[in-house]
Amino acid sequence: MTGVAYRREIVAWLESEPAGLDCLEITAEHFYDGGDARLTTLADRYALFVHGLGLSLGTPGPLDQERLRQFSRVARVANARWVSEHIAFTRTSEVDLGHLNPVRPTREAARIIADHACELSAHCGLPLLLENITSHLRLDGEMTEPEFLNEVCARADCGLLLDVTNLFINSRNHGFDPLPWLDAVDARRIRQLHIVGYSERNGRLMDDHAAPIQPELLDLACAVLARAPVEAIILERDAAFPPDTALDAEVAKLCRLRARN
Repeated sequence: MTGVAYRREIVAWLESEPAGLDCLEITAEHFYDGGDARLTTLADRYALFVHGLGLSLGTPGPLDQERLRQFSRVARVANARWVSEHIAFTRTSEVDLGHLNPVRPTREAARIIADHACELSAHCGLPLLLENITSHLRLDGEMTEPEFLNEVCARADCGLLLDVTNLFINSRNHGFDPLPWLDAVDARRIRQLHIVGYSERNGRLMDDHAAPIQPELLDLACAVLARAPVEAIILERDAAFPPDTALDAEVAKLCRLRARN
């Protein structure tokens, strides 16, 4: 399947029934305050996946039960095929940080995230995928990042949402080769990909979801597809939305990529 992350700015384009588009990713938090009728309409047209930003699976202690309830409700209304969240934390016990933050790759952190992942999956009654993030910090711990991802997914018995752009950005900013990184990850768990173009500021790559997909990202995505049983690729775009023809072209690139693998 090939799809996009649902955003209000592209509603008119979606209503034109773009060629090659057969699934959408819904951000759960965007529907906490309503929009059930819209979700029902979308579910009639597309396969839907529900993606979370703020459950903060990496924070020690209990999950926020109200957020968990809201997330589960959105997944139910959307008739989601699966749900996903990040291997990260967004809040401490005292403050909401408002963005995704990396966790140190330790066995204790893996246990915390896996326990929360199991709770989320059970609450929704759906399969769960966990996503890798970008980070300006490269934290050391007891494991490498691929080992940590493998540990978390094995403990939670869940899938991996591999963000190709995040992997590429981290590889450039932190100076490692993404292909051996891919070889070290349990590719059998990769069910979904995220991809969008990156930007560059002051010599560092940025994940601002505001650029067309660069050829090197398509090459990396192709390498993932050759290794993993990917079921869906989602184009993420959150800013600098292009004309409809450009969105059509981006989706067509992803369709061709899937067709070759």
